Amino acid sequence: MWIIDNLAHALNVWNGKLGELWSLLTQSPETFKGGAVWGVMVGVHGAVRAVGLALVVLFFVIGVMKTMGSFAELKRPEVAVKVFIRFAIARGAVTYGLELMVALLAIVQGIISTVMSSSGFGGEGPPAVLPDEIIEAIESVGFFESIPLWAVTLIGGLFIMVLSFIMIMSVYGRFFRIYMYAALAPVPLSTFAGEPSQAVGKSFIKSYCAVCLEGAVIVLACAIFTVFASTPPAVDTSLAAVTQVWSYVGELIFNMLILVGAVKMADRVVREMMFS
Repeated sequence: MWIIDNLAHALNVWNGKLGELWSLLTQSPETFKGGAVWGVMVGVHGAVRAVGLALVVLFFVIGVMKTMGSFAELKRPEVAVKVFIRFAIARGAVTYGLELMVALLAIVQGIISTVMSSSGFGGEGPPAVLPDEIIEAIESVGFFESIPLWAVTLIGGLFIMVLSFIMIMSVYGRFFRIYMYAALAPVPLSTFAGEPSQAVGKSFIKSYCAVCLEGAVIVLACAIFTVFASTPPAVDTSLAAVTQVWSYVGELIFNMLILVGAVKMADRVVREMMFS
């Protein structure tokens, strides 16, 4: 029956996007889409690295001029060593920043895998399916009674599909932000060369860590949602078919809204948890 097909198709879309979410969170940016996107980001990073190395010298000179009363202070061994250690660290951060960022992401990916295995789902939760009671109630109605049912399932199905796309777009957004951070990293990392400008580099590292940790928060939210929604919405078979379907769809959408809201708030949760 086409009314059942409306809801079944919407649930299939939801299940598909939820499965894609699990897959994306465990996938490395280096292997995403066969590594083509990562190759572009590495090329951009290499080009920006040359700019970053030039900025290291600039920020170093500006930092020395602002923090030293006179160049005579540089003659003191302890001051000279401190200044040039800063320069060496900044240059190393720009030169090997991509490798360090990949290593940090690998650590977070390990945390994500641990959360998945500890939750007992291994990256897969039970799919959302139509209860037999709802199917029987829909099949038992006549033509005229099916018209309001069609409206309910059409609106509910559209709402479910919209929520599924919003959820997966948030995960893709995190993925693209990781690419952008990797591509442009040499510029903010070069600010470590000067003491007055190092706050920019610290902010960059904090933001990158937050983006990486969003994946762990999203996985945890999915694990909680899977347990929370493991029992399908209760169906009161004594009610009219339209009321049964409306009650089921409403509770189902409410459960999905909880997960989508948690995914959307993952960045805020990480920042409040670690950087507030």
